Amino acid sequence: MSTGVITKIAGPLVVASGMRDANMFDVVRVSDSRLIGEIIEMRGDRASIQVYEETSGIKTGEPVESTEEPLSVELGPGLIKGIFDGIQRPLEKIKEIAGNNLTRGIEVPALDRDAVWHFEPCVKPGDRVIGGDVIGTVKETDVVLHKIMVPPTVSGTVSEIAAGEYKITEKIGSLKTDSGSDYELTLMQKWPVRRGRPYAKKISPDIPLVTGQRVVDALFPIAKGGVAAIPGPFGSGKTVTQHQLAKWAEADIVVYIGCGERGNEMTDVLNEFPELIDPHTGRSLMERTVLIANTSDMPVAAREASIYTGITIAEYFRDMGYSVALMADSTSRWAEALREMSGRLEEMPGEEGYPAYLGSRLAQFYERAGRVISLGSDEREGALSVIGAVSPPGGDISEPVSQATLRIVKVFWGLDSALAYKRHFPAINWLTSYSNYADSLGKWFNDNVNPEWTALRGRIMALLSDEASLDEIVKLVGMDALSPSDRLKMEAARSIREDFLHQLAFHEVDTYTSLNKQYCMMKLVIKYYDESIAALGNGANINEIVALPVREAIGRFKYVPEENVNDEFKKISDDLAYQLKVAESNKEEY
Repeated sequence: MSTGVITKIAGPLVVASGMRDANMFDVVRVSDSRLIGEIIEMRGDRASIQVYEETSGIKTGEPVESTEEPLSVELGPGLIKGIFDGIQRPLEKIKEIAGNNLTRGIEVPALDRDAVWHFEPCVKPGDRVIGGDVIGTVKETDVVLHKIMVPPTVSGTVSEIAAGEYKITEKIGSLKTDSGSDYELTLMQKWPVRRGRPYAKKISPDIPLVTGQRVVDALFPIAKGGVAAIPGPFGSGKTVTQHQLAKWAEADIVVYIGCGERGNEMTDVLNEFPELIDPHTGRSLMERTVLIANTSDMPVAAREASIYTGITIAEYFRDMGYSVALMADSTSRWAEALREMSGRLEEMPGEEGYPAYLGSRLAQFYERAGRVISLGSDEREGALSVIGAVSPPGGDISEPVSQATLRIVKVFWGLDSALAYKRHFPAINWLTSYSNYADSLGKWFNDNVNPEWTALRGRIMALLSDEASLDEIVKLVGMDALSPSDRLKMEAARSIREDFLHQLAFHEVDTYTSLNKQYCMMKLVIKYYDESIAALGNGANINEIVALPVREAIGRFKYVPEENVNDEFKKISDDLAYQLKVAESNKEEY
């Protein structure tokens, strides 16, 4: 075991000499307080260590001891409903032991060693297994069936395995490996956080991650296994948007990383998630959620590790064949931690002081998302979708973190403070946002929802774009200066904004909209526009068309319960046709 002594301390950065036998990214125990750290630079026998705990009070000359293992997470039953810090220390367990404040140097295993789980095998002695094969299951919560897998690097023949009640470190069976040695199977495995878990192959992201949020699904969809960014200034609704996605997205497992967020905001998450009722199961959302809480007052180095801890846990559930949604809130705080550690290492700074490798580190994180065929004999398909919030200072997305993120992600949901101040939520700006998945997912929407879906989306985007152009004229000379057809275009766009894109997160019906209902809403607005243009051509008056009573019904269609959608859609369509016919017959009066 490699040991050394402290020669320099600079905040969370500690330099130790005598570490020639240690390796990059080894976890070390620093000083007599046994603080957790990780080697991030080696120069001769001098190791630079980022310490994941407060370093005040430690002195030069104190010992540093390498564990000779990289920073790893424990993967097994007990993750779901867990609340961990950035290096997977269980916060609730620590509270029981040490009270409300994190104690330095405390050594608590990530997964509860005393909890007993009922294991049910699905293989038998004599069966040949390879890395990734499922050997049995544990009912972790009422919602999640935890699949116990052979570690990716192991293969062989099952020599013994038995059902029963086990703790996670107890032997559940053994393998005779291909090299002839015996390998003991337990409910738990470990994996280094900075190395992506392997898979058989990546497959094309051509199935949408349905969220029930209209502006997302209809205009800027994300694929299962896709990556998205939500940049926005303070108060624009990033956290509420992520809560909505966590609650309603078609994901089996949710991993939420609070990376450097304010303590009170993380407290809200910790209080709200257990109370949120999962619409898919009718039970608490926490029964399929893992929380990583690393607030802004926690040591900055642990913030850098937190997103790797979170995504490794997410990959583990992906390998079971689940669809996983990972929320990282916010990657800007993670980048700030990277900048601070880079400055203490005296590296050459890049733009705005961020390290030159900011873009590549962000890419390494986001590239671990994807829709994959997992390792193993049975070809399970899993997906890991990553949605990262970005908090640019002053909402300026020209800053380096936002720009580096935009080069990587395929979906950009740009939050706009002006929309938020107008109480338009979600405050996603339809003129600056985009989705590179829209075309590839179009075929799925056309095949599974309605053949008109892609065409309707294109029409709606065009109307919103035309409204932005006409808005400049209206500001100069007023609405009355527009031609009847342009005025109708403005009315249709207003209907799209206020009736379709505006969605109430706290309304029992409007909080979630099925794809069929979204199609009906788009169809009604476009139907109103197209048939009104035809009525204008037949001599109807623009004022009467704008004031049609049916427009109120179109606006309130979002509050129609799902079971009544098709009947209400037909009724409104018939009313629209009738009222426009009446408007045309009144043309002689004008």
